[in-house]
Amino acid sequence: MGKRRPSGDGMVRKREDGRWEGRIVIGHKANGDSIFRYIYADTQKELTAKLRQNINLYQGIDLTEQNRMTLSEWLDQWLEQMAITLRPSTLEHYRKDLTNHVTSYLGAKLLTQVTAADLRKLYDTLKRNGRMNCRPGQSRGLSSNTVHGIHTTLHHALKAAKAQELIPINPADEVDPPKVIHQPMKILNEKQLDAFMDVIRQDAIWCDFFYTELTTGLRRGEICALMWSDFDSRSGILKINRTLHREKGGRLVAGDTKTYAGTRKIVLPPSTVQLLQQRKRKSFSPWIFHDPLRPEAPVNPDSAYRQLKKLLAEAELPNIRFHDLRHTFSTHALASGVDAKTLAGILGHTKASFTLDTYTHTTGEMQKRAAGIVSGFLTDYLGEEMAPWQNAESAETAAST
Repeated sequence: MGKRRPSGDGMVRKREDGRWEGRIVIGHKANGDSIFRYIYADTQKELTAKLRQNINLYQGIDLTEQNRMTLSEWLDQWLEQMAITLRPSTLEHYRKDLTNHVTSYLGAKLLTQVTAADLRKLYDTLKRNGRMNCRPGQSRGLSSNTVHGIHTTLHHALKAAKAQELIPINPADEVDPPKVIHQPMKILNEKQLDAFMDVIRQDAIWCDFFYTELTTGLRRGEICALMWSDFDSRSGILKINRTLHREKGGRLVAGDTKTYAGTRKIVLPPSTVQLLQQRKRKSFSPWIFHDPLRPEAPVNPDSAYRQLKKLLAEAELPNIRFHDLRHTFSTHALASGVDAKTLAGILGHTKASFTLDTYTHTTGEMQKRAAGIVSGFLTDYLGEEMAPWQNAESAETAAST
């Protein structure tokens, strides 16, 4: 057996047609034979430049025979690897995005040959003509948010390929995806919240459900998955252990929470504790909020969504999403003085910084109020000693103008 050639080792030759051909070692087969990458150019100088670039790229990287797989083959393999960690609905969402919007354009290309330019072209195409089923009057292009989500998924897949030494670099690292366009957050203000409360009090079936939602900010799947075993009526503590989601095929199942921080315990407000204590005495279901027609089953999240829309219409309120009830709870909690770290624990956020970033509209107003409080406190504490500073500052400002 000959000496094993290191990755990055290269050679050149002039072809009979006058063009120049180079090859470099990019890895090795199971039997030790070299795997080559071939490069072509019209002149020796041009080829030398290309070779130097590729030699630097593959230096210290030893790819395997799997590098010959196509992007489509790798994405299928990656999804299989992710099946043990992702929720079935999330996995299906990834599969749908990659199948409909990535492999249909780039799937046949070798994994090692996918470039940043390919991805930029893909994203431009999707923004212009990426919608699969277009309704009358609807744009044929995908939104920037949707394309950004596709990029995020593809970036994770290519990052895994690099980690498994199937590609030398992740081309998605070199691409700036379309910017996410954040829609203004919709919440119910105090007046609207009062109107909504008046309406739900008249609904004997759904009142407890929506009152609990407004006083806890639970995700829709989390509140629908609550069981009486999660509620400690003595301490007033509610455990969030699971969430309802749909598997492929539409079957509703209870599974793990969205993140590890999603599994949590929250202290309920006294009014919510009392409400659940009264509900428990009359309940004959293992679920805190059961299906109105089937007590043995949890309430369907889709039914909760439809009922919300009905109640909003009755109260003549804006047509908000169910998740906006969570935003409503969070905004009013922060405005009432609940600190961000405590709120992050209630909401099941991994970091308090995420909570602050999400509710900057509220924390900004809180900072203004805090500045006013501090200003008043300093004036009261220092008394007339503040006057010389203020007078000097006023005089300096007047002089500069």
